[in-house]
Amino acid sequence: MIASVRGEVGAVGGTWAVVVVGGVGLRLLCTPATAATLRVGSDASLYTSLVVRQDSLTLFGFADSDERDCFELVQTATGVGPKLAQAIVSVLSPDELRAAIAAENLALLCKVPGIGRRGAQRLVIELKDKVGVLAAASATARTVPAEPLWREQVRLGLEGLGWSSRDAE
Repeated sequence: MIASVRGEVGAVGGTWAVVVVGGVGLRLLCTPATAATLRVGSDASLYTSLVVRQDSLTLFGFADSDERDCFELVQTATGVGPKLAQAIVSVLSPDELRAAIAAENLALLCKVPGIGRRGAQRLVIELKDKVGVLAAASATARTVPAEPLWREQVRLGLEGLGWSSRDAE
């Protein structure tokens, strides 16, 4: 599995980008929002999901790991393939998707092209238990330390040199 790619952006389209990694241009299918943030010639780092089918290997790129995790989660539901999963994460942010499934908001899920009322009900039924686990994992990943690591190291170093805690702060 290819978890992420980092390299120079070689080309960008509405829903795809080419990232040159080690001299090889990898074409990634992206959400329009992700593709809009990329500029040809600039460096990019994208989280990826490799979808292996009998006749193709398709690499999907995402701006953050939370979006990628939602993409992979919705594919576990019956009748949701990678194209529909990409449409879901293109229309709904990860937080909106989790909230819609948890609150059984079928109207919001039906805003995604390709999802009707029955499809939205199926998503809610099959993913309701799984979104709680995903939300907890993403909240843990987004936890920011109270102060930067370097600040703590400098404070401890100054205290080690004999400064008082107040003066080191």
